[in-house]
Amino acid sequence: MQNLKKLFYSALTCTFLLNVNIPANSTEKEVKVYSGRHYNTDRSIYKKFAEETGIKVRLIEAAGISLIERLKREGENSQADLILLVDAARITNAAKAGLLRPIESSNLENDVPVGLKDPNKEWYALTRRVRVMIANPKVVDVSKINDYTDLADPSFKGKVCLRNRKSPYNQSLVANQIINKGESETKAWLSGMISNVSKSFFPGDIAIIRAVSKKKCGVGIVNHYYVARMLAGENGKWARKDAQKTVVITPNPAHVNISAGGVAKYASNKNEAVQLLEFLASPEGSKGLAAPTFEHPLKEVNQNEIVKNFGEFIPDSVTVEDLGEKNSLAIRLMKDAGWD
Repeated sequence: MQNLKKLFYSALTCTFLLNVNIPANSTEKEVKVYSGRHYNTDRSIYKKFAEETGIKVRLIEAAGISLIERLKREGENSQADLILLVDAARITNAAKAGLLRPIESSNLENDVPVGLKDPNKEWYALTRRVRVMIANPKVVDVSKINDYTDLADPSFKGKVCLRNRKSPYNQSLVANQIINKGESETKAWLSGMISNVSKSFFPGDIAIIRAVSKKKCGVGIVNHYYVARMLAGENGKWARKDAQKTVVITPNPAHVNISAGGVAKYASNKNEAVQLLEFLASPEGSKGLAAPTFEHPLKEVNQNEIVKNFGEFIPDSVTVEDLGEKNSLAIRLMKDAGWD
């Protein structure tokens, strides 16, 4: 069984040593990154950091949950210096599990807004993601959809499609509603929305966008950048045509999630890890990560025309720390409501 687990995790993991032009007079330094972000464009940011600092970046990519399990298994023998994860629950759970270490950095404190960083200084946000609704105006009355809670309206019976309960993005959305609306009201919303679900729960956001476009359902909840990538043609011309049949609706205020990073507890290259984290969270670094992936940087809106066409968004006041705190309760309420 143990061997099977090792094979499973190794199959999910991709390792890269980024080839960069290191200054000839630099000392041999490196930083090992365990990343749950899977974007080739990230590597150009790592290369820029390496060329500016002389610090080599060794990158290991894997699914976020498998990275956390790997860190737990490795313990003191872990080679990780910097950990990057997507979603509020994952980064806060990593901190709760004792996988991160507190760091002192005035740069990070200045560059990362309040609410997007750990009060204990163990993690800092790098990019922002907005949870939006995607609708087909030929199936539903778009004018009736302004907030996530509207998906519980009986008029949408059989017209709602959702990603499965395991999605950390949906878990954080429910946690967000618990904080904003209270547990009782969130239960009522979940009950109504789940009763409106038209099909079995989907494995990913792109599948939901396609289902909405093909009228298999009328409205769903996704991260904004999935729609943007499809509209940009990054998933092929047919995906682009699918996305063009839909309308993006952004609640006001909106639930905002993050990708974030923290220094590993047993980092052997702590100083280098802090330097890289500071670089990624800087205005230049955050924009460099977010712009090509259609995410939002920490302090501004993505200027891509596709994203701008989704309209302005105002983040609600819920902090990332709060989302992490309510994650377990959110999962329980989702399960109780029949969200599989």
